[in-house]
Amino acid sequence: MNRKALGTRIRQERLQMNFTQEQLAESIGVSCTYIGLVERGERSVTLEKLIQISNTLHVSIDYLLSDSVQITDDADFSLFKNLWFQADKQERKLILDITKTILHHFQQ
Repeated sequence: MNRKALGTRIRQERLQMNFTQEQLAESIGVSCTYIGLVERGERSVTLEKLIQISNTLHVSIDYLLSDSVQITDDADFSLFKNLWFQADKQERKLILDITKTILHHFQQ
C-alpha cells in the first residue's frame, strides 16, 4: 500500500469537504497529529480508522487505496457513487440529465 498516495487522497477529500484536520480527527476519535501523520504518509492507518475516514468523507475505501486496488467495474460504480454523494441537489440533477442524454443517444 502506498501510504503517501493514500494520505494525499485523504487530504484532498478532507479539503473538498471543507474539514480541518481537527474536525476529521474529532469525527473518528483520533488526534490531529495522527491525521497529519497519515496525510503525509508517515503513519499507517488501521482498517477501522480507514473505514471511519471513508464514511466521514463519503468516499469508498477502494478509491482511497486506488494505487493498491485493481480497478473493476464495481470500482467505477463506486467512484460514480462517491461523486454523487459529494454533489449538491442541483449538481445531482445535472448529473442525471447528462446521464439520461448519453444513454438515450446510445439507445438510438
